[in-house]
Amino acid sequence: MLIDNTVIYEEKYMIEINKPGNSFFYFFDWDERSYAINMEFQHFHQFYELCIFLDDHAGHLINGAWHDLRCCDIVAIRPSLLHKTSYPEGAPNKRLIINFSLPILPPCLESCMKSVYSIFDGDVPIYRFEGRYKKAVFEKLNDIFYLSQEPNELSNLAIHHKFTEFLSQIYLYRDKNVYTDQAGFDNITNKIYSITSYIHNRYTEDISLASLSKEFYVSSYYLSHQFKRVTGFTLTDYISMTRVRNAQTLLLSTDTPITDIALQSGFKSFSQFNRAFNKFLQMSPSRFRREGGK
Repeated sequence: MLIDNTVIYEEKYMIEINKPGNSFFYFFDWDERSYAINMEFQHFHQFYELCIFLDDHAGHLINGAWHDLRCCDIVAIRPSLLHKTSYPEGAPNKRLIINFSLPILPPCLESCMKSVYSIFDGDVPIYRFEGRYKKAVFEKLNDIFYLSQEPNELSNLAIHHKFTEFLSQIYLYRDKNVYTDQAGFDNITNKIYSITSYIHNRYTEDISLASLSKEFYVSSYYLSHQFKRVTGFTLTDYISMTRVRNAQTLLLSTDTPITDIALQSGFKSFSQFNRAFNKFLQMSPSRFRREGGK
């Protein structure tokens, strides 16, 4: 099936080269997702992810900020970035998810790939191309699909080569990106998403209902009620969960002592951190680190 006369799609088709945890792996997943399985809270990976939406409408939360998506938008998620896709009610939505990790390259190529990886670093790492630029970018993904249909001893190398071209095309056409946020929310919902984004950017600070009420010019009672309506979380739980998620990335990616991670993540004490961690993950921070987040 050809989506938007641009992207090849085959439901439940996958390409897998090695497994997550390897310094080199690819996982391409053409499938559908529905409103019923929307994630409760934002999550993170230790690998890179590209989410390519292939239906009419969806949304993506990145560090608490809402972004509206339409067909063929490319969301570039770097490791440890908190995010989740929010699918609308109704029929399941088609999408392509690409997870990958690439090994460090020789010095002569490292600077080139550093430039390519910069597509993941923007404040809004979402790419929307039109016309010939769109065709050129997605042509590389279609080539990968065709290559996987007739595997041989060089298939993995060919897929890697085409995927590197795909990333490079996004980088080279980055100034042709026409993505703009156009979420059609009411004023209070827009304000709540401004507050969630604020929390993700200030979670290490002392944040409270009173301080947010003052910062965003809304009554504490109204803010508390609307926050739960929009996010599904109480404000207190949302702040704690944001801090826990960021602590998780530090537990997995650094050797920093757990007591220091607690303070760096915005908790006032280790005991407060430990309680929150156990509440949301049903395990201690030390066990989470020991088991590698599994």
